[in-house]
Amino acid sequence: MKGIILAGGQGTRLRPLTDITNKHLIAVYDKPMILYPLERLTSAGIKDIMIVSGRDHVGHFLEYMGSGHDFGVNFTYKVQDTAGGIAHALLLAEDFVGSDNMSVILCDNIFEQSFKKYVDNFKGGARIFLKKVPDPQRFGVAVVKKGLVKKIIEKPKHPPTQLAVTGFYQYDSQVFGFIKKLKPSARGELEITDVNNAYIKAGQMRAEVIKGFWSDAGTHDSLARTIKWAMARKTK
Repeated sequence: MKGIILAGGQGTRLRPLTDITNKHLIAVYDKPMILYPLERLTSAGIKDIMIVSGRDHVGHFLEYMGSGHDFGVNFTYKVQDTAGGIAHALLLAEDFVGSDNMSVILCDNIFEQSFKKYVDNFKGGARIFLKKVPDPQRFGVAVVKKGLVKKIIEKPKHPPTQLAVTGFYQYDSQVFGFIKKLKPSARGELEITDVNNAYIKAGQMRAEVIKGFWSDAGTHDSLARTIKWAMARKTK
């Protein structure tokens, strides 16, 4: 199992903080944001990890994270030259992954849930991780039957469920074939939802509902909420 941390993007919702550096290096209480997704991968036993970031900030990650020796892992870095979307960033990991399976985490997604058992028992196809939320209209929402995902609806006005799609995904190596067949969305990007829908169409997309805290710390309000959680966890 390879690990991939997607740490690109412009961080426009967190300006002026991101006028200084990549949002994933901003402090979440007592450590940079990227260390939280890194912990989710390392605690699951993943040792080979690729970090994908934009050309403006990849040097910041390299300077801080180094080879991975200090974290007990091996880092590989890849530069996403243009903002082509999450699926475009994932495609950059094709040579790194090879024929292995992968766990992919968006760097601004902060989880309390351990993923170790899901890394250990992953057998191929794809798996997404869902969280029951009070405001599902803000997210991609999944419809699940008997463990299989039947569809994902992006930001529905009338959500059929309260199950939001989080930023942790597991795929086998056929994901790269799916990505290569995608066409850019209206905003000119290769969308991860279209990747997931390809697996759904193939009947290979499973889902798990996670427990504990989850936040997409990409706005000032969600970052503040995440910092509050991190502080409370530290004092327990």
